Amino acid sequence: MNFEQTFKNIDDLLYKDAGSDSELDYIGQTSWVMFLRYLDELERDKADEAELSGKDYTYIIDEEYRWGNWAMPKRLKDGTTDEYEVDINAAMTGPDLVQFVDTKLFPYLAKFKVTAENPKTIDYKIGEIFSEIKNKIQSGYILREILEYADELPFRSSTDKHELSHLYETKIKNMGNAGRNGGQYYTPRPLIRAMINVVDPQIGETVYDGAAGSCGFLVEAFDHMYERMDKTTANLKTLQEDTFYGKEKKNLAYVIGTMNMILHGIEAPNLIHTNTLGENIRDIQEKDRYHVILANPPFGGKERPEVQQNFDIKTGETASLFLQHFIKSLKTGGRAAIVIKNTFLSNTDNSSIALRKHLLESCNLHTILDMPAGTFTGAGVKTVVLFFQKGEPTKKIWYYQLDPGRNMGKTNPLNDKDMEEFLATYKKQKNSEQSWVFKMSDIDEETYDLSPKNPNTPEEAPLRKPEVILEEMVNLDEETSEILESLKGLI
Repeated sequence: MNFEQTFKNIDDLLYKDAGSDSELDYIGQTSWVMFLRYLDELERDKADEAELSGKDYTYIIDEEYRWGNWAMPKRLKDGTTDEYEVDINAAMTGPDLVQFVDTKLFPYLAKFKVTAENPKTIDYKIGEIFSEIKNKIQSGYILREILEYADELPFRSSTDKHELSHLYETKIKNMGNAGRNGGQYYTPRPLIRAMINVVDPQIGETVYDGAAGSCGFLVEAFDHMYERMDKTTANLKTLQEDTFYGKEKKNLAYVIGTMNMILHGIEAPNLIHTNTLGENIRDIQEKDRYHVILANPPFGGKERPEVQQNFDIKTGETASLFLQHFIKSLKTGGRAAIVIKNTFLSNTDNSSIALRKHLLESCNLHTILDMPAGTFTGAGVKTVVLFFQKGEPTKKIWYYQLDPGRNMGKTNPLNDKDMEEFLATYKKQKNSEQSWVFKMSDIDEETYDLSPKNPNTPEEAPLRKPEVILEEMVNLDEETSEILESLKGLI
């Protein structure tokens, strides 16, 4: 089975359908189909495990709504005892299929949000996903073909899931490259991995992203921790259930993020569909705090006055409100790596100055990574990454200016090799032409300006005055004339 070709075939079908207009629609529609396909395999695995243990398994989904009944009813092939094919007489298609999906399947699944025991169960995730997403596939004949492609994808082995998760990440990346609407969902994975390498979350710690998007930070942190931990049953259970937490406001991003985490091996993600900034930070208690926070909050947004009332430092800038939320949500001693627009370091408005002062006084802002322009495809902004630990004030900051030596963009994206020098230099905290230390004793206490001013960059030679250049040209002309005269005598 060629996974990549299957995804391409599904995209081609969605392109032909009148209901899907963009990469955003493609991944949204692919997500709900893949989720139900995954759920069917999960339930069958659990039923098999129960049977081997001599126990009964109670299916989450009623029989009428299981994949094998509505999506892909099958019968034995003629003359065989173990080969199956689609039962074309039982398989709905055309208007009947779309009507079933829109009026029966989605409403049935959406009710799980009400009937589930608690938000941590997969039942609740089913209900939330199908409360937020709609079927946009208008042709039941196209939907029938999509279901057939999805049915061919194997979900059972860890190798299959790994390849599917990789392809899903690629789809998210393409969505990010498709335009501004998608860009908010995608942070370059090499940058995420470098950030995770610095904060280095350990088993037993909690990891949080309050602006989760497609959950890139959480799935990469999962991979980082899984590779480095002892593979005990207790550790695996902790990683699955009590490690990763996220919040996401937007419907499609929530669905994509949930699916992304599931494909990476987190069965019932602790992802909450909510407006993080709608919570009053004064209500955050110790039980609500995390060991590690990794995030790329949306920048450029403008929040309403009633939302700003939830924060001590009032500002309309979305990213600045998120930063306050993250500082408040960190445990004492907790570590954070946050992507933010580079203008945060030098904005002169009162709220920016107050927020920089608050960050420096309540946390050790030990590192600022200055990213090159073009790091974020389609977003014409420069960003920095703030690395800090809560509990002690900042005494010095190590700056690093990343320079990959090329123009960044869609055809020249950030890669893991670009981050190697930063990671190696970070461990040694050494100075170079790209890195230096700023002592807090030198801070301007009126502005708390943190914009990078590299003292190690070689000074450029000053521009020469016009009269000096003219004089040199005259001298060169005279030298040339003398040489030509001397050559005449040799001819």
